Amino acid sequence: MATSLICAGTVSRVSSVLNRDSKQFGKKHLFDGHEETCWNSDQGAIQWVLLEFPQMVKISEVRLQFQGGFASTDCRLEGCGKNEDVFTTLATFYPEDKNSLQSFPIHGDPLAHKLKIVFENSTDFFGRIIVYKLDVLGEKL
Repeated sequence: MATSLICAGTVSRVSSVLNRDSKQFGKKHLFDGHEETCWNSDQGAIQWVLLEFPQMVKISEVRLQFQGGFASTDCRLEGCGKNEDVFTTLATFYPEDKNSLQSFPIHGDPLAHKLKIVFENSTDFFGRIIVYKLDVLGEKL
């Protein structure tokens, strides 16, 4: 059964934070469970979220909740092993520009120790991405 892979031991990084204001818009807001907080990227062409899990995981689903008008409609899921720095593409998915939680099944149950969600574009003219909720489901190995 698939469960959330994001736990206390998961290390996260993001490409940018709006005005470098991590207190108000930082990565911790992706996982805090509060509906009113969010990660807000700064402007730029490609934004991303990197997750490093405490152990290898089998990924089965990605869940995202954007703010409408600040979504990415072209996303790539990349992964690699523990001592690797070269990411390979595991899946691509295409969210809608809307506020509700969206789920994307990841076929083939790929394995990874590090996972990068790449937001190839943004519906915002300046390239900002706003995510209220991020979760990765699967199985810890």
